[in-house]
Amino acid sequence: MIRQDRLNSYRIMWLFVFFDLPVETKKERKAASDFRKNLMKDGFSMTQFSVYSRHCASDESAQVHIKRTKASTPEKGQVSILKITDKQYGDIINIWGAKEKPLPPGPTQIEMF
Repeated sequence: MIRQDRLNSYRIMWLFVFFDLPVETKKERKAASDFRKNLMKDGFSMTQFSVYSRHCASDESAQVHIKRTKASTPEKGQVSILKITDKQYGDIINIWGAKEKPLPPGPTQIEMF
């Protein structure tokens, strides 16, 4: 049986990964590309070019993805991880050009692990 507080908008989390990685050498470009590929393989979606986001059903799930992100971070560059609640995410204002647009629909599948 699922407890009511388990699926509320304060318990569900969103992770944002912001990064600025060097891409001057072939090795650095490969490291940056591998980092982006690892984020997508771990369920992150590109929000902007160097900003990726991911829905997590709980803080415990978020911690798993934070650990994976840290493990795949290249030697050089800067990576920041921001964790917010679903309630906070719901207050995002998205503007494309001059028009404000609503949030895209949230994930339809509940994580079970």
